[in-house]
Formats: sequence, structure tokens, C-alpha cells
Amino acid sequence: MTTTATSPTVTTPRRTDLATPAPGSIGPNWFASVMGTGILAVALTAVPVAVPGRGLLALAAWLVAATLLVVLLAATVAQSRRHPGSVRAHLADPVMAHFFGAPAMALMTVGAGALLVGHRVLGVTPALTVGAALWVAGTLMGLATTVVVPTVALVSHRVGLDDATPSWLMPVVPPMVSAATGALLVPRVPAGDLRAAFLLCCWGLAGVALVATLVVLPLVLRRLRRHGIAATAAPTLLIVLGPLGQSVTAVHHLGDLSPAVLPRPWGAWAAGAVVPYGALVLTFAVAWLVVAGALVARAARRDGGLPFSLAWWAFTFPVGTVVTGSAALAEATGSTALLDLAVVLLAALTTLWLVVAVRTTTWLFAR
Repeated sequence: MTTTATSPTVTTPRRTDLATPAPGSIGPNWFASVMGTGILAVALTAVPVAVPGRGLLALAAWLVAATLLVVLLAATVAQSRRHPGSVRAHLADPVMAHFFGAPAMALMTVGAGALLVGHRVLGVTPALTVGAALWVAGTLMGLATTVVVPTVALVSHRVGLDDATPSWLMPVVPPMVSAATGALLVPRVPAGDLRAAFLLCCWGLAGVALVATLVVLPLVLRRLRRHGIAATAAPTLLIVLGPLGQSVTAVHHLGDLSPAVLPRPWGAWAAGAVVPYGALVLTFAVAWLVVAGALVARAARRDGGLPFSLAWWAFTFPVGTVVTGSAALAEATGSTALLDLAVVLLAALTTLWLVVAVRTTTWLFAR
């Protein structure tokens, strides 16, 4: 445990660079760029705002995300062939290991985009095939990270409670993404017991992620209260928004489907939970967004700036989940205020994506 020179109350993990791997190495954290780009496409389809070319922008964002996914998967496979121990090395790293949740979420985000906008270039049936395949692959990988990464951290990593950072949420969030994106597939499943089973599976995935988040989040908040956060890790504060916004989206989508799929009274009860749950969690998410923004600004001032790293992609996907959550709750309640919030956050997400994309491109060419 080290202490920053500028503030005796702020400690950092053993590695201060939370999201930039060693030169020449492609870690699972690189897939955060796919998540951040893919959620932009999804958010553009979720918010019914009258922007000229909104559909084309969403399609363009999805194509970029899909291209990034293919490139990074190919590069990861090539790296594993050249260096067979690279995956194990990343899993053994107490910081990098938590980012194994990123590839799973990247797969499902691109899969959701295929269903929402990708059919324009792929066709309806191929888009459904791609979306379903990526959902299955991402869900299986996400369930694995939810179990394996925390287990490895407890057994092999020499970390304590004071080492908890928001990145610890990364491996446990994927099942919530599975629940939200799986809702897009529910209507495509044959009606009857099979559709009901799949819907219940999505509800179960949401429950797994929610329980895991409730276990990890207090540890993260405890660490932040006791030790603060350094500028290098400050962007990861927004990761907390991921399970919050995504859970609001998932509960809305699944609750909206439940009355027609599940028998009474379960379907009605599920639908009835949408607004109370969404209002509570979205309020906390917006409050955390304000707090996190203030803490990031404070860390940047204290440490003389906010050095770029791949952690900056935490400014995109988590904010995107709050956009989709706000839009979902606005649809459920008919609230124009929530719709306005979704529009404002969508504008912020688009701006943040442009900034991070430009900085990432500049960083790559400068390496």
C-alpha cells in the first residue's frame, strides 16, 4: 500500500495505472472501448429524440463497435498463440483480473446492437443469429467471471479490503447486461414454456448480478471513504453507475414482458416492480454521477491533471446505462422530465465518447 505525495489520505493499489497494460500487451480492459462504443449505439436507439440521422449515427456506432470487437478478439487470439501464458498472467494480476468482465459485456453490447440496428446491413435473420450467439457467449463468459475472478482474488491475489476499487464491480456486472440484452431475445423465443423459462432465466441473471453488486459495492464505498482515490484511478468511479443503470433497464424490459409471458399473479407483480425499483435506483445513480464527477474533478486538481489511460472508457459505458435506464423509466411513467434527463445524458455520452475516442487514438499512435 502506497500513499500519494500530495495527500496523505489517498492510497492507491500496487499498480497506479488501472487500465493501461504493459507495452505490446492487449489485456481484457481493451474491450471497454467496445462497450463504450456499443452502448452509444444502443442509447441512440433508446432515447426517442428528434435528431436528424439518429438511426444512421446508431448504425455507425454499432459498426465501429463490431469492428473493434472483431479486431480485439483476433489480436487476443494471436497474442495467446505467441504468448500462451498471457491470459493466466492477466488473471493473476490483482488489477487486470477484474477487467475480464469487459469482453463478456462487449460481446453482449454488440449483440444487442445487432438486434436494434445491425439488421439494416445484416438482414433480420442474420442479425438475430449474431445477436443470439453473442448473447450466449457473453452470458457464459460473464457467469464465469462472476465466479472465477472473485475466487481468484480471494485465494491468489494478495489484496485486502483497503485495495477495493470500483473496478472490482467489472466481473460481476455481466449477468445484469445479460438480463437487459436478453430481454430483446425473449419475443424471439417460441411462445409457451420455453419463452417463460428464458424470461425467468433473465430475471435470475439480474438477481445474480444484483446480489454480487450489493456485496462488492459497500467494500468500494468503504475504501473510498477511508482512502480517497488517485487521479489515475478516478475515471473508474463511474463504473459504479454500470450495475445501477443497467439494472433499471433490465427490470423495465423484463417487467414489461412479464405479464404476457408469466402466469398471474407473477407477471403482474413483476410489472409492478418496474417503477418503484427504477425510481429508487435511478435516483441513486444520478446522485452518484454528480458525486463521481465532483471527485474526478477534485482528484484532477489535486494531482495536477487527469492522465490518460484506458480507464477513461469508464466515462462511456456506465453513463450509457443511465441513459437507457432513464429512457426506460420515462417510458414506464410517461414523465417528460425523465425523458429530458435521458436526452441530456445522451448528449453528455456522445461528447464523452468523442473525447475518449480521440484521446485513445492519439495515445495509440504515440505508443
